Amino acid sequence: MKVSALINHLQSVDELHFVQANGASVPRHFHITEMGLSSKHFIDCGGTIRTEKKASIQIWVAEDVMHRLSPEKLAGIIEKANPLLEGEDLDIEIEYQSDTVGKYELDFEKGQFVLSPTHTDCLAKEHCGVPVLETAGAEKEEVGCTPGGGCC
Repeated sequence: MKVSALINHLQSVDELHFVQANGASVPRHFHITEMGLSSKHFIDCGGTIRTEKKASIQIWVAEDVMHRLSPEKLAGIIEKANPLLEGEDLDIEIEYQSDTVGKYELDFEKGQFVLSPTHTDCLAKEHCGVPVLETAGAEKEEVGCTPGGGCC
C-alpha cells in the first residue's frame, strides 16, 4: 500500500484496527512511535546497484492499555512526516515486534489494516544461475541451486 492509499483508508474508518496475516490482532492500545523514509542502497548478486525507498511506520505496544490512536491522529503523524518522504508516494513498510522486529507490507481488508509478511527474493536470477522452468498449467517454478552451479 502506498501512503496516499493509507490516507484514503484512514478517511473511511472510525477506529484503527491492525491485524497480522495470521489473524492475530495488534493490541488496540498500540502507538505509532516513528514514521519516516527508509532507504536502502545496495548491490545485488548480479552486480546491479539498486536503491529502494519506503515510508516506514513503527508500531509499538506499551503498557498503557487505555490508549487509542484515532485515524485523524495517524493522518496528522503522516502529514508531519511528509517532508521526509521528499514528495514521493512511497510503499509503506510497517515495523512491528514479534520474536524480533519484523517488517511487513500493509494491506486493507474489510475495514482492517493487515500486516502482510514480506519475503526475500533474488533480484538477479538471470545472473545467479537459478534456472526458471515453465510447468504445464502453473506459474514459473525456480529450480534450487546445486554445488558448483554458479548460484549466489
